[in-house]
Amino acid sequence: MRCFYAPETEAHDPSFRLTNGRVQQNAERPERARLLRAALDQAGLTTEEPPAFDRAAYEAVHTPRFLDFLQTAWETWQTLPGASEEVIPNAFPRLGTQRYPESFVGRAGWHAGDVSAPIGPGSWQATQRAADCALAAADAVLDGAWSAYALSRPPGHHTSAEVAAGHCLMNVSAIAAERLRSRHGRVAVLDIDTHHGNGTQDIFYERGDVLFVSVHTDTANYYPFFTGYAEETGRGKGEGFNLNLPVPATTEEEDWCAAIGVGLERIAAFAPDALVLSLGLDAHRDDPLKGMRVGDAGFTRAARMIREAGYPTVLVQEGGYLSDSLTAAMAAFLEGWLESDA
Repeated sequence: MRCFYAPETEAHDPSFRLTNGRVQQNAERPERARLLRAALDQAGLTTEEPPAFDRAAYEAVHTPRFLDFLQTAWETWQTLPGASEEVIPNAFPRLGTQRYPESFVGRAGWHAGDVSAPIGPGSWQATQRAADCALAAADAVLDGAWSAYALSRPPGHHTSAEVAAGHCLMNVSAIAAERLRSRHGRVAVLDIDTHHGNGTQDIFYERGDVLFVSVHTDTANYYPFFTGYAEETGRGKGEGFNLNLPVPATTEEEDWCAAIGVGLERIAAFAPDALVLSLGLDAHRDDPLKGMRVGDAGFTRAARMIREAGYPTVLVQEGGYLSDSLTAAMAAFLEGWLESDA
């Protein structure tokens, strides 16, 4: 399996995060990539650097003004009196009449769903190269590879067309799906991160050519709180092409894999030409964000199930945060995924 990683992504090293009103260290740190690469090494997989892609590949998912914002955000923010070291908005649009503001502080709030995705000096380059990893993996599958993996960070599934949130900047999984759509009539996205992929859902919610399926912790009491419910099934041409499968935070291997099985049944009925797997590892019982209680064996089992479904697949890294078990969780997943390659 070809694997893509760009060292420039380590330039994104966010600091700020709020948890229950307290400032804490951001969870999306460069060390994540090193722990994940250790699992690739254990599996005998090497990484290659992706080529640089044109901005048009990003604009297939994101609005031009969002990309303009990401590209200039940190430098512009530093010109503000008394500016913080990272771009952290303090005003957000809500319901009612809304207009895109002239104020850069206002624009920072327009393009942010929360304060957990601060933008620093290396963030634009990092999210570009994270997207390039996803695009290169998609191209590998389009060129005939059965699967390819993008070690993309920052991740992306909480970001919509122009609102970043939840440690995410560009939506790398959606970008991969759009790349696959350049040659395939139908593409499915299966998101197994412990958090609902609200940004990916929003991007494809009114479309019938991309099926989105998310297996995640019940959002009634878990981030992102406001979406991820079973009644969200799509709108307009997308009606029936969105499936949310929330499970309790107490979920262990058996019930998690059962929910993934339900998702795979819906994907089989959709009959896609290719699959994007939003590969979150934060359902692991040792993950610091405490979403579920899945052990290593659960990841091996899930990998087998998804692989045996038989779709050409782009695996895009989403969550999975710093713990002693992150490498083990990834290694366990790869064990199941690579079995049929032996």
